[in-house]
Amino acid sequence: MSSAVIFGGTGLVGSYLIKTLINDEYYTKVKVFTRSEINITNSKLEIINTNFDNIEEVKDLILADSCFFCIGTTKKNSPNKDDYQKVELELPKKIAQICKKNSIKSYVFVSSGFANSENKGEYLRFKGLVEEELKRLDFDNLGILRPSFLLGERKQFRIAEKIGIPIFKLLTPLFIGPLKKMRPIHANTVAKAMSNIVKKNLDQVTYESDEIVKIS
Repeated sequence: MSSAVIFGGTGLVGSYLIKTLINDEYYTKVKVFTRSEINITNSKLEIINTNFDNIEEVKDLILADSCFFCIGTTKKNSPNKDDYQKVELELPKKIAQICKKNSIKSYVFVSSGFANSENKGEYLRFKGLVEEELKRLDFDNLGILRPSFLLGERKQFRIAEKIGIPIFKLLTPLFIGPLKKMRPIHANTVAKAMSNIVKKNLDQVTYESDEIVKIS
């Protein structure tokens, strides 16, 4: 039996993750920290309205056995460079640091394929920097997932994905060997893998997209 906190419960992966956890007998309590409305009612579920600009206000409520982090943004939603950095870099690092101080044992983070702290692009560089911070914090159980193009029902329209995903689907048969990690993956598959990392206490830390499929 285990309790969990979720950051990013209204996003594509997060929405599937909530359903995965509340429908699993392994999880007895699921706290979701969010600033958006979540229309799900369940005896296990606790919704905590959160101002992510000052996460310190709720730090004493971030208590559980496991933390699942799947908050993300886009340049369109966060055109201000400082705001984008807060969401993609500073917020996940700060929440991870709070989790460590609060003795949370497991931390599972949705990163990105090709994340690299030395990448010139901000998105992949920020993901890589967060990965490095998570490893430095030395959680008892750490899972870093690097999914490829995500499939599933999105609330927000993203033109790049509408164009890119069909192309990648057509090219999927060509993605063999080391290229398997570039195959599109369903968000529900990612959610199930996140849960299994905790339930099975898996030793591996970083999971490329094709490895996520194997543990889902």
